[in-house]
Amino acid sequence: MRKKIIPRDTPGTPSSREDWLNLEHLAQAELTSEDSSHPIEFAFTASTGRGWRASEPGRQTIRLLFDNPRHVKHIRLAFQEDEQPRTQEFVLRWSSDGGKTFKEIARQQYNFSPPHTSREEEDYSVDLQDLDVLEITITPDIDGGDARASMRQFLVA
Repeated sequence: MRKKIIPRDTPGTPSSREDWLNLEHLAQAELTSEDSSHPIEFAFTASTGRGWRASEPGRQTIRLLFDNPRHVKHIRLAFQEDEQPRTQEFVLRWSSDGGKTFKEIARQQYNFSPPHTSREEEDYSVDLQDLDVLEITITPDIDGGDARASMRQFLVA
Protein backbone atom coordinates (compact mmCIF):
# COMPACT_ATOMS: atom_id res chain seq x y z
CA MET A 1 0.00 0.00 0.00
CA ARG A 2 1.42 3.36 -1.02
CA LYS A 3 0.48 6.20 1.35
CA LYS A 4 1.08 9.90 1.52
CA ILE A 5 0.19 12.27 4.33
CA ILE A 6 -1.38 15.42 2.90
CA PRO A 7 -2.28 18.76 4.51
CA ARG A 8 -5.85 19.10 5.73
CA ASP A 9 -6.51 21.98 3.30
CA THR A 10 -5.70 20.19 0.05
CA PRO A 11 -6.71 21.75 -3.27
CA GLY A 12 -10.14 20.63 -4.39
CA THR A 13 -11.55 20.72 -0.86
CA PRO A 14 -12.53 24.32 -0.22
CA SER A 15 -11.85 25.48 3.30
CA SER A 16 -11.00 29.13 3.16
CA ARG A 17 -13.28 32.03 2.31
CA GLU A 18 -11.53 32.53 -1.05
CA ASP A 19 -12.58 29.08 -2.30
CA TRP A 20 -16.33 29.52 -1.75
CA LEU A 21 -18.59 31.33 -4.21
CA ASN A 22 -19.72 34.79 -3.16
CA LEU A 23 -23.41 33.91 -3.18
CA GLU A 24 -24.50 37.42 -2.24
CA HIS A 25 -23.17 38.68 -5.59
CA LEU A 26 -23.81 35.65 -7.80
CA ALA A 27 -27.36 34.67 -6.86
CA GLN A 28 -30.72 35.94 -5.70
CA ALA A 29 -32.15 34.24 -2.61
CA GLU A 30 -35.82 33.35 -2.24
CA LEU A 31 -36.90 32.41 1.29
CA THR A 32 -40.14 31.43 2.96
CA SER A 33 -39.16 33.42 6.08
CA GLU A 34 -36.22 35.11 7.75
CA ASP A 35 -35.49 36.43 11.24
CA SER A 36 -34.20 39.98 10.72
CA SER A 37 -31.39 39.41 13.24
CA HIS A 38 -30.31 36.23 11.39
CA PRO A 39 -30.51 36.99 7.62
CA ILE A 40 -29.49 34.42 5.01
CA GLU A 41 -26.30 36.37 4.27
CA PHE A 42 -24.95 35.24 7.66
CA ALA A 43 -24.93 31.61 6.42
CA PHE A 44 -22.91 32.43 3.29
CA THR A 45 -19.62 32.88 5.13
CA ALA A 46 -17.08 30.23 6.17
CA SER A 47 -16.45 32.02 9.46
CA THR A 48 -18.37 30.89 12.51
CA GLY A 49 -21.23 33.31 12.76
CA ARG A 50 -24.85 33.39 13.76
CA GLY A 51 -26.14 31.95 10.48
CA TRP A 52 -29.69 32.15 9.14
CA ARG A 53 -32.86 31.51 11.12
CA ALA A 54 -36.51 31.44 10.11
CA SER A 55 -38.88 33.96 11.64
CA GLU A 56 -41.57 31.35 12.21
CA PRO A 57 -41.75 27.63 13.02
CA GLY A 58 -42.35 24.91 10.45
CA ARG A 59 -40.94 23.84 7.12
CA GLN A 60 -38.82 26.43 5.31
CA THR A 61 -37.35 26.71 1.82
CA ILE A 62 -34.27 28.61 0.69
CA ARG A 63 -33.78 28.84 -3.06
CA LEU A 64 -30.70 30.33 -4.72
CA LEU A 65 -31.29 31.60 -8.25
CA PHE A 66 -27.92 32.08 -9.94
CA ASP A 67 -27.48 34.96 -12.35
CA ASN A 68 -25.45 32.68 -14.65
CA PRO A 69 -25.24 28.87 -14.70
CA ARG A 70 -22.40 27.48 -12.58
CA HIS A 71 -20.36 24.32 -12.37
CA VAL A 72 -20.61 23.40 -8.68
CA LYS A 73 -18.30 20.83 -7.10
CA HIS A 74 -18.80 21.24 -3.36
CA ILE A 75 -21.63 22.13 -0.98
CA ARG A 76 -21.22 22.52 2.77
CA LEU A 77 -24.15 22.73 5.18
CA ALA A 78 -23.94 23.23 8.94
CA PHE A 79 -26.78 23.24 11.46
CA GLN A 80 -26.70 24.03 15.18
CA GLU A 81 -29.35 23.36 17.84
CA ASP A 82 -28.43 24.22 21.42
CA GLU A 83 -31.87 24.39 23.00
CA GLN A 84 -34.35 21.60 22.25
CA PRO A 85 -34.12 17.96 21.22
CA ARG A 86 -35.71 17.33 17.84
CA THR A 87 -35.37 15.42 14.59
CA GLN A 88 -34.73 17.64 11.59
CA GLU A 89 -34.97 16.69 7.93
CA PHE A 90 -33.60 18.56 4.96
CA VAL A 91 -33.79 18.00 1.22
CA LEU A 92 -31.15 19.54 -1.03
CA ARG A 93 -32.03 19.78 -4.76
CA TRP A 94 -30.68 21.46 -7.88
CA SER A 95 -31.90 22.48 -11.30
CA SER A 96 -30.31 23.38 -14.62
CA ASP A 97 -33.52 24.55 -16.32
CA GLY A 98 -34.52 27.51 -14.19
CA GLY A 99 -36.38 25.42 -11.63
CA LYS A 100 -38.75 23.62 -13.98
CA THR A 101 -37.33 20.27 -12.87
CA PHE A 102 -35.17 19.35 -9.88
CA LYS A 103 -32.73 16.56 -9.10
CA GLU A 104 -32.21 15.53 -5.49
CA ILE A 105 -28.70 15.75 -4.08
CA ALA A 106 -29.44 14.62 -0.53
CA ARG A 107 -32.31 13.92 1.84
CA GLN A 108 -31.27 13.49 5.43
CA GLN A 109 -32.65 13.36 8.94
CA TYR A 110 -30.63 14.22 12.02
CA ASN A 111 -31.41 13.94 15.73
CA PHE A 112 -30.38 16.91 17.84
CA SER A 113 -29.96 16.10 21.54
CA PRO A 114 -28.38 19.14 23.17
CA PRO A 115 -25.98 19.58 24.81
CA HIS A 116 -24.18 16.46 23.57
CA THR A 117 -25.40 16.28 19.97
CA SER A 118 -26.07 19.82 18.87
CA ARG A 119 -24.22 20.25 15.56
CA GLU A 120 -24.65 18.65 12.17
CA GLU A 121 -22.21 19.30 9.33
CA GLU A 122 -22.53 17.93 5.82
CA ASP A 123 -19.99 18.18 2.99
CA TYR A 124 -21.08 17.05 -0.43
CA SER A 125 -18.66 16.52 -3.31
CA VAL A 126 -20.79 16.99 -6.40
CA ASP A 127 -20.40 17.56 -10.12
CA LEU A 128 -23.34 19.79 -11.04
CA GLN A 129 -22.99 21.19 -14.56
CA ASP A 130 -24.96 24.31 -15.52
CA LEU A 131 -26.60 24.65 -12.09
CA ASP A 132 -28.86 27.69 -12.05
CA VAL A 133 -31.10 26.92 -9.03
CA LEU A 134 -30.04 25.37 -5.73
CA GLU A 135 -32.76 24.70 -3.17
CA ILE A 136 -32.88 23.41 0.39
CA THR A 137 -36.07 22.62 2.26
CA ILE A 138 -35.72 22.22 6.02
CA THR A 139 -38.30 20.61 8.28
CA PRO A 140 -36.92 21.59 11.70
CA ASP A 141 -39.03 19.08 13.65
CA ILE A 142 -40.54 16.13 11.79
CA ASP A 143 -42.89 15.60 14.75
CA GLY A 144 -44.49 18.98 14.05
CA GLY A 145 -43.13 20.86 17.05
CA ASP A 146 -42.66 24.62 17.17
CA ALA A 147 -38.94 24.60 16.31
CA ARG A 148 -37.67 27.25 13.91
CA ALA A 149 -35.38 26.19 11.09
CA SER A 150 -31.85 27.54 11.16
CA MET A 151 -28.66 26.99 9.22
CA ARG A 152 -25.23 28.01 10.40
CA GLN A 153 -23.54 27.64 7.00
CA PHE A 154 -24.64 27.27 3.39
CA LEU A 155 -21.48 27.31 1.26
CA VAL A 156 -21.05 26.46 -2.41
CA ALA A 157 -17.87 26.04 -4.47
